[in-house]
Amino acid sequence: MMMNEEKSVYELLGEKRLENVIHRFYSHVEVHPELAPIFPEDLTETKRKQIQFLTQFFGGPALYTEEHGHPMLRARHMPFPITAERRDAWLSCMGQALVEEEIEEPLRNRMFARLAKTADHMVNTSTEAGGDRD
Repeated sequence: MMMNEEKSVYELLGEKRLENVIHRFYSHVEVHPELAPIFPEDLTETKRKQIQFLTQFFGGPALYTEEHGHPMLRARHMPFPITAERRDAWLSCMGQALVEEEIEEPLRNRMFARLAKTADHMVNTSTEAGGDRD
């Protein structure tokens, strides 16, 4: 029998719970004053792509790559001013979603740590430079 550390996050979480986390996450994003301005009003396609990406990111099938090619996360996020404050807001929304979906420890911490490392890499705008596009 495999130990939990050897199983992927996706195997431990399952498809339905991952989708639930993403839907909960975007319910926070769409009303967050730091995040709402850089997301589309209709989040349907954004959610679909996030499900594909996080399925792959957490060890499931390569759904995102199959449809969209290599994720190239930093390049795909460059058009959007992502400040440290927005990174923190994104992580706060994701943390809330993980708690609301009752993701158990140590799985929740494992997921959050991986997401935090990636979120750090997405920051592309200093606060002084201004976070909003005019």
